[in-house]
Amino acid sequence: MKRLLSAIETVAAFFLLAIALLAAGNVLLRDLFSLSIPDWYDGSRLLQGIALFWGVALATYYGSHICVDIVWEHLKPGGRRWLDLLATLIVLAFLAPLAWMVWVKVGSTGTQGTSDLRLPMVWFYGVAAVGMSVAVLLALARLVFLWRGDEASLAPARIEGATPTEAELAGGSHGS
Repeated sequence: MKRLLSAIETVAAFFLLAIALLAAGNVLLRDLFSLSIPDWYDGSRLLQGIALFWGVALATYYGSHICVDIVWEHLKPGGRRWLDLLATLIVLAFLAPLAWMVWVKVGSTGTQGTSDLRLPMVWFYGVAAVGMSVAVLLALARLVFLWRGDEASLAPARIEGATPTEAELAGGSHGS
C-alpha cells in the first residue's frame, strides 16, 4: 500500500511541477522575448484538474481534508471511530458519482482539442478520471481500515527527524 500511495503522491507532484514550469516558462518567454507558449492556459488548467483529482485521492485516504473538529474532539475513541466511519462514507457517497460523471465526460469529449495545438483533451480528462477513480478506491480502503480499527494503516509515513504533531502525540488519527 505504501508503494501505491507513494506513486499517487508522485503523480500529483509531477503535475503540480508541470503547472509551475509551464507558468514560469510562459512568464519568462513573455517578458524576455514577447513570446507565449502555445496552449499554456489550456495546458495549465487541464494539468491543474489532473493534479487536483490525484490530490483528492490522497487527502481522502489520509483523512486530511479541511475539517472542523468541534464534535470529534469531545468524543471518546469509539465515538471518534464511528464519526470517522460516517464521514468517510459520506465522502465516498460523493466521490463515486463524481468519478462516474468524469468518466462520462471522457466518453463525450470526442475530438475536442486545445485551442492552439489542438491536443486531444480526452487524454487529459482520462488521466484526471483515473485519479478520481483512485480516490474512490482509497476511500473504500479507508473505510475498511476504519471498520477493522486499523487506523495505523492510514497514517502518512513519518519522515525521519520530523517532529510529531499534537494528534500523533495524542495517538489520534482523524480527518474527514
